[in-house]
Amino acid sequence: MPSATRTIAIDRSPDDVFAFFSDPANDQRWRGHVKEIAAEGTPGVGRHVHQLVEGPGGRGIAADIEVTAYDPPSHYAFQVVAGPARPRGEFTVTPTGTGSTVTFSLAADLGGWKKFVMSGPVQASMDGEMAGLDKAKAILEGASAPDTSA
Repeated sequence: MPSATRTIAIDRSPDDVFAFFSDPANDQRWRGHVKEIAAEGTPGVGRHVHQLVEGPGGRGIAADIEVTAYDPPSHYAFQVVAGPARPRGEFTVTPTGTGSTVTFSLAADLGGWKKFVMSGPVQASMDGEMAGLDKAKAILEGASAPDTSA
């Protein structure tokens, strides 16, 4: 079963971190393989998010998600509901001093022929998602309040 989990410290408030990761409009900024993304409806459980991700040979693969947990500013979870692999994922945000830690987890249950054919590519994709947290951290920490001293 392909899976990945990573925890990273971000020097931003839990509210800022939760808002960033739960807003699909930010995904293309830190998830390099997302070709297009569009959310339907208001934030919350049941929200549908259409996404097209880069697949083999650069072709687009549908990977739409449905939000399964939305508890600001601490927990956001989703289930992929379209595409050949349908992982579930979650973000858990915890306050730490003046910042936050975020734990991002992904897991996919692949059975039958998918287990043999898709486990490697799905694991590689998940590993790429985890690596993207570094870019998200840089974006969030670079988006601090403007310097008003002058």
